[in-house]
Amino acid sequence: MRHGVDSAGLFQQTAHSPSYFELTRTGAGELVDFCIPCNPYFPTPEMFEELSKNLESILKFYPSDSSKIAQQLSAVLGLNPATIAMSNGSTELITWMDHMWIHDSIAIPIPTFGRWTDQPMESNKRVDMFLLQESNNFELDIDEYIKFIRTRGSRVAVLCNPNNPDGGYLPRREIVRFMDELADLDLIVIDESFIDFVEVERNPSVAAEASIRPNAVVLKSLGKNFGLHGIRFGYLVANPGLAGKMRQTLPKWNLNSLAETVVFMLAEHEGEYAESLRLLSRDRYRMGMELSRIPDLTVYSSQANFLLVKLGGGVDGRELRDHLLSRHQVFIRECGNKLGMSSRFARLVVRPERDVDRLVEGIRDFTQARWATEHPSHSSEPSLLMHSA
Repeated sequence: MRHGVDSAGLFQQTAHSPSYFELTRTGAGELVDFCIPCNPYFPTPEMFEELSKNLESILKFYPSDSSKIAQQLSAVLGLNPATIAMSNGSTELITWMDHMWIHDSIAIPIPTFGRWTDQPMESNKRVDMFLLQESNNFELDIDEYIKFIRTRGSRVAVLCNPNNPDGGYLPRREIVRFMDELADLDLIVIDESFIDFVEVERNPSVAAEASIRPNAVVLKSLGKNFGLHGIRFGYLVANPGLAGKMRQTLPKWNLNSLAETVVFMLAEHEGEYAESLRLLSRDRYRMGMELSRIPDLTVYSSQANFLLVKLGGGVDGRELRDHLLSRHQVFIRECGNKLGMSSRFARLVVRPERDVDRLVEGIRDFTQARWATEHPSHSSEPSLLMHSA
């Protein structure tokens, strides 16, 4: 492959994609990243400039303890600080929830974020996987999921809303009903890592409801919302008892100074953040339309900052991924290592129009090259049907 990218070594080591840094160190060039879910419009260039000016102090000095940062975050979010526990990324909270509150079994719809299945399996818990059906566009039926939980006798239930990798969203009233129906479980976790990107419903989060229930936790991820994965910032919202137990378990200085700086910047830039969500919603619609024009590509409806697509014509997503990376410096998430999916699927992060043009050009180039290889005696491309979901 051009640029010497070792795709076999990089992509088969883990159930997750290699990091941007791993790829750039291989000589892959300056990448357009359609893999890591981020917000391309936030922070703004002016905010990055402000961070750059203060970088020496940010890196040189200790951060405040987490309670001080939690007070500021709760003020911005309008939540009681007693209901919040902050962490060095949402996966840290998933790990601690598994150790503290998941004792026997956990139910989780699949496909979904891999740590929700991998973490409890690594600690020898029983993971009851509720398979979302491709024939139903991976939509989650709450009543069927509840019936599954009761049949299996699962003691913990997880629901990601919107879900990753398909972006499927359930109305707030359905999530509240889900929590009410399962009030006897040891724990209910609603993972709202992508909730800020929802546009079909105002105030879709159930964090306030979780904070007054005995067994409910809502998980949040600022890194995904703000496009700052590198600061590793997540938090949970729960009743003061549960949130307090998590705070007591986590290290006192588990957040870095960069995360603290960003939290204190948020109050001054709420308008810019709201505008970034509007722009991303616009781009999601445009990107979905552009991808739907590609022959034999199925595009699934999403309320997150990514789109799930299915490749037609027997195309293997690993081949497309490697072609885009080596020939066009475009990085995508092929879903062959996700439970409940195959390499026929890919998750594509929503990006601005110019980047989508580069992605579409790369996919068309791949299709043409593949057709030429399989049909060397033909000079024209096949006429394929167009699909969308």
